[in-house]
Amino acid sequence: MSAKMPAIFLSHGAPPLADDETWTRELAEWSAKLPRPQSILMVSTHWEDEPPAIGATTTVPLTYDFYGFRAHYYHVRYEAPAARQLAAEVRRLIASTGAQTHDAPTRGLDHGAYVPLKEMYPDADIPVVQISMPSLDPQTLFDVGRTLAPLRDDGVLIVGSGFTTHNLRAISFDRPADARAPEWSVEFDDWARRAIESSDIDGLLDFMTKAPAPQMAHPRTEHFAPLFVALGASIDSVQRESTVDGFWYGLSKRSFQFA
Repeated sequence: MSAKMPAIFLSHGAPPLADDETWTRELAEWSAKLPRPQSILMVSTHWEDEPPAIGATTTVPLTYDFYGFRAHYYHVRYEAPAARQLAAEVRRLIASTGAQTHDAPTRGLDHGAYVPLKEMYPDADIPVVQISMPSLDPQTLFDVGRTLAPLRDDGVLIVGSGFTTHNLRAISFDRPADARAPEWSVEFDDWARRAIESSDIDGLLDFMTKAPAPQMAHPRTEHFAPLFVALGASIDSVQRESTVDGFWYGLSKRSFQFA
């Protein structure tokens, strides 16, 4: 019988974050402490489609959904096995609510999925499916997570991949990666940590009015949105903890585990 898996939210970063030795070590150490998943369901900030689309149902080339980076970032490979059984179960669970899904079999994992997975499970030997976010509305995504929660009993690791703060226009890449983060990022990061650790679900769902400096931390909310799928999938969890903290060019890379 498979161990019940936690749900997690991780801050995945841009492709160059894979060159950061601290971050890659943190992800590797985190995955080593997790029960080994039977399969993985990824929800990335970089895929919005409604009704929910199911991608990477076969082993297809990755989606290099970024521009202007050095050539070697476009040669990364992560050939995870297809997870057809997981895809079928995702369809069934969503259909049970009266909602629809559609397949996107030729869409490979995007960088919000494969960048962290390559550090957590570098052998690419665990089946992976990616599902799109049908909306950026926190309650809608929370409900999607609740619908998918039974997958955890079957050994599925549900991963929301985003970034705890994300405002590229308000930071400078000319400064060191470990330079002091701006106050808006520090304050939002601290609020998010306290809200999650105290299980303030209502406050999190209403973060645009409850959190400090939300418009600075998230001018558009897609990088915070995957958190709500992970929260919904773990509504019965008794343990909510921060697993990775710190900042990268002023952006909070805080990540969470719900078990």
